[in-house]
Amino acid sequence: MRYTLKDYQQDAVRDILGNLAEAREMFHNPRLRRTSQFALTATTGAGKTVMAAAVIEALFYGHDEFGFEPDPSAVVLWFSDDPNLNEQTRFRLLAASDELNHSDLRVIAHPFSEEKLSPGKVYFLNTDKLTRTSRLTRGHDAGDEDNQIPDLRASVRPDLQGFTIWDTLRNTIEDPNLTLYMVLDEAHRGFGTKASADKPTIVRRLVNGHGDVPPVPVVWGISATVDRFEQAMKAAEVAESRRGLDRVQVDPARVHASGLLKDTIVLDIPAETGVFDTVLLTRATRKIKDSTSAWAEYAATHADQTGDGTKTDPVVPLMVLQVPNTPDPDMVARALDVVFDEWPELGGDEVAHVLGDHTTQAYGPYAVRYISPERVQDDTTVRVLIAKDGISTGWDCPRAEVLMSFRPAKDATHITQLLGRLVRTPLAMRIEGNEVLNSVECILPFFDRKTATQVVQILTGELDGFPDPTGRRVLIRPETMTPNPDVPEAVWDALVELPSQSLPRKGAKPVKRLTALAHALAVDGLKPDAGAAAHQEMHAVLNGAAARHKDKLDTAVAEIWTVHGEEVAGRYGQTGVSLDRFTEVADDRAIRDAFRQAGRVFSPDLAGTYVDALAGPDDDQDDDGLRDAYVTVAALALIPEVGDDLDREAAKLTTKWFDEYRVAIKDLTPERQAVYNDIRAMAVDPQRMDLTRPKNALVETSYPPKSADEEPIPMPSRSQHLLADAQGQYPVGTLNDLELEVLDKELSRPGVTAWYRNPSRSAQDSLGIAYKDARGTWKTMRPDFVFFDQAGLDQTVRASIVDPHGHHLSDALVKLHGLAAFAAEYGDEFHRIEAVAKVGVATRVLDMKSEVVRTAVFNASDAQTLYVSHVAGTY
Repeated sequence: MRYTLKDYQQDAVRDILGNLAEAREMFHNPRLRRTSQFALTATTGAGKTVMAAAVIEALFYGHDEFGFEPDPSAVVLWFSDDPNLNEQTRFRLLAASDELNHSDLRVIAHPFSEEKLSPGKVYFLNTDKLTRTSRLTRGHDAGDEDNQIPDLRASVRPDLQGFTIWDTLRNTIEDPNLTLYMVLDEAHRGFGTKASADKPTIVRRLVNGHGDVPPVPVVWGISATVDRFEQAMKAAEVAESRRGLDRVQVDPARVHASGLLKDTIVLDIPAETGVFDTVLLTRATRKIKDSTSAWAEYAATHADQTGDGTKTDPVVPLMVLQVPNTPDPDMVARALDVVFDEWPELGGDEVAHVLGDHTTQAYGPYAVRYISPERVQDDTTVRVLIAKDGISTGWDCPRAEVLMSFRPAKDATHITQLLGRLVRTPLAMRIEGNEVLNSVECILPFFDRKTATQVVQILTGELDGFPDPTGRRVLIRPETMTPNPDVPEAVWDALVELPSQSLPRKGAKPVKRLTALAHALAVDGLKPDAGAAAHQEMHAVLNGAAARHKDKLDTAVAEIWTVHGEEVAGRYGQTGVSLDRFTEVADDRAIRDAFRQAGRVFSPDLAGTYVDALAGPDDDQDDDGLRDAYVTVAALALIPEVGDDLDREAAKLTTKWFDEYRVAIKDLTPERQAVYNDIRAMAVDPQRMDLTRPKNALVETSYPPKSADEEPIPMPSRSQHLLADAQGQYPVGTLNDLELEVLDKELSRPGVTAWYRNPSRSAQDSLGIAYKDARGTWKTMRPDFVFFDQAGLDQTVRASIVDPHGHHLSDALVKLHGLAAFAAEYGDEFHRIEAVAKVGVATRVLDMKSEVVRTAVFNASDAQTLYVSHVAGTY
């Protein structure tokens, strides 16, 4: 793979491969011979195609880390209802995979006349290619197979079409040496409605089979709305004959935490009644110009991720003008007049459209060229794009920063569909501490606050229609808060030194983590020989383990060299059979297979370099010595204690290097620091993480009016926040009564210098604390407030965590457990760590720096009992 998979993507790929292996076994096992289906569900922007590329690579070529052997029988049929979507997927698979090439990814189109599909290939097919009028199917009458004249089907086939596509699929499925895996892209589409259940759709024919065409052995559905897929499979009446495997479901919270999706959607609407489309379009154009400048500034001040000091290519933002399905050419021309008036340096060829008519369109004096949707992201000459709603499926454009919609309020669904395609972050990562660059703007000139509220409800999941809004904020005309000049620099220094915690990762391997750290240190020039040094240290660990466990190693070596077998014999005329065991000496292929298993224990890289170390320099290597080295490494991997020793020492070396280069890492660019934070998080236990200094914040400043006739009501605000408006104020209207009570109480204390409303999203400028929920799953809590005061003669800055939280909430106790554990580990770095709750009319507090309180928390059965007990105090 050319891309490094995110942790949630790795977990999903591992689960998908497990399902495919089980499905293959069920289909080819003569005792089972069952077809199967399962679904992958992941939010828009999660990287479903990247995950699919990793799965297909492993299917064709195997994958040591996932412990997956290649399937030489594998044929993949990628099916959707849109050829453009297929083409975009083919391009993305090529971009993501370093194993697949153009010849491996074939589009099925006339003339396509093959008896069978070939193993090791991905074939792209869409619905239109399977209709009765398609030249790929002509001569195949699915409705009257039994009554046809035998030679008629062949005689009516078009030239160059010796086999219909249905013939090809039948022959592929019936070949015992092939396994057809069908990927049903955007799986909720193509099944038809319940009303038409008596007339099978094309997808149903594929899934169920028809006539002499058997059902597809394995169906893998991919969709952000997988429930529809599963309902459709049930409606297709496949439950009896086709086994449903475990759904692979990606937690949207993990996707949001990865930084692949934008944190904030900003809605701009008129504040009064009237026609303001040109006014708001001018505002939209200013926003895209400001965004262009912001990204250019960001690129100019940040080195790229190769660490060689060269500058990053700036993101080139795009503004989308969404027009009605039947756009008025004069209206579009007037809109372009406004855009060019506000943006005179914009070139005429920098405006394009993706409308159904694929030709240059004339709008008054403007000739607007056509561009295919899949090319928009990469063609940075396009700065303004005219679109309808036809690109709401299968198209992503992360550089689209501004959406100006001329749709009326009744088209809220069309707007949210298009917004769903614009939520990816341009650099596939969050720009830490910069909410402006992590947002997308939507300007709605024909909406009032009432109808805009409907859009907000859709975007935040209160109403159906928008994919997985977990962790995303929707703001209506917020203001940008910037660093408060009244806050002393010492407070900022204290903030970035505070500990935060990573979310543990399932199946994390210490050796892989060490290797990743070594690579990063070498890339950044902090330790150029880090890779060699890491492997040298691990070789020493393996040498020591081999000496300590010599007897076990000798036994394991003998086991590697020996292949055990059984000979079963029977004689004619006699009942029963004889069973004889035999042994043979392992050949090179068996040794290589054992060595591959060692790569899964030690990591393929480390196993390879250790073989080289054991075999000696290239000039001294001979076949016997190299073979012995492979056997030794394979044998060591069979001894559990060796793997444990290696993991422990790899973790120690990783910790040592992080400590040694802590200050140097802080001097790197935010992008590079994010890489190190990601490496820190590659552990099965919470790890200390660095906080990033926030640069700005988007904050709502007024309450939405109850009706369209009312004016927005300004929110109350408080001073001394780290980020503030031009008057030094920070809005607090979104805080509940307890939170406001705590805030005012803390600000009234002597010596208080500043406070920070800790962001609730997953970001490096948000202090996170890991905890286990009731099911034992690791999650992250984010305390509401961090307060700073100055004490002593030297006016030392002290930080305090104060977290108001309802004791009645279902997660109250487990979050207290997490806060107590955090205080036990990092309490010395804080002045206070307190949890506050309202019990009746009293406000109670738990001092987590007290060992007595922490013990009570860990032994408690519910949160309320804690707050009313003697271990709590009056706040």
